[in-house]
Amino acid sequence: MSDKVVLFGTGSSAEVAHFYLTHDSDHEVVAFTVHEDHRDKEGLRGLPVVPFEQIGERFPPGEFGMHVAVGYSKVNHTRAGIYRQAKEAGYELVSYVSSRCTCWGDTAIGDNCFILEDNTIQPFVTIGNDVVIWSGNHVGHHVTIEDHCFVSSHVVISGHVTVGAYSFLGVNATIRDNVTIAEENVIGAAALILSSTKPRDVFPAQRTKAHRLKSDQINF
Repeated sequence: MSDKVVLFGTGSSAEVAHFYLTHDSDHEVVAFTVHEDHRDKEGLRGLPVVPFEQIGERFPPGEFGMHVAVGYSKVNHTRAGIYRQAKEAGYELVSYVSSRCTCWGDTAIGDNCFILEDNTIQPFVTIGNDVVIWSGNHVGHHVTIEDHCFVSSHVVISGHVTVGAYSFLGVNATIRDNVTIAEENVIGAAALILSSTKPRDVFPAQRTKAHRLKSDQINF
């Protein structure tokens, strides 16, 4: 795989990917790309922003890899669609795993994954293609995370869990052991999942209500 990489995206996810790939990988980011109708700038971070429709001419597949650095919009389907377009154009899709991620070397990781620092990934874990695992999560033993998922931060995925394709797991969510999260689930912040779910289930975050007292009325 080429060590020179084009990043698809110009939003915050792409800027974060540029930072990590530049500071903590052997890859060199050489350009950004988006579809022509979403291109609102000619450059980013000192690099050109090239229309995706022209990217193969300037940065051809085989000589350059690509990473799709797009968030979780439309329950990850937006990123998955671009992932497929990049694959169809012939690009090898680069994965990034932070040097500060703890894993045991036996983790099966697909392409176009983005796994940040302070994740603990226990043995016998399988991570599919196009999976984002943000910082500070626990991924227990014998876990399978299927394609096109997004795991935010401080999520606990206990042992023998399967996370279905396209699912989103919010900050501080907890999944108990031996549970299957079905496809296209949205697990809200701090949700506690104790049993298996159904496809496209949504578990909304429960907002903490403000107390009737104000802070200057409380004596610690």
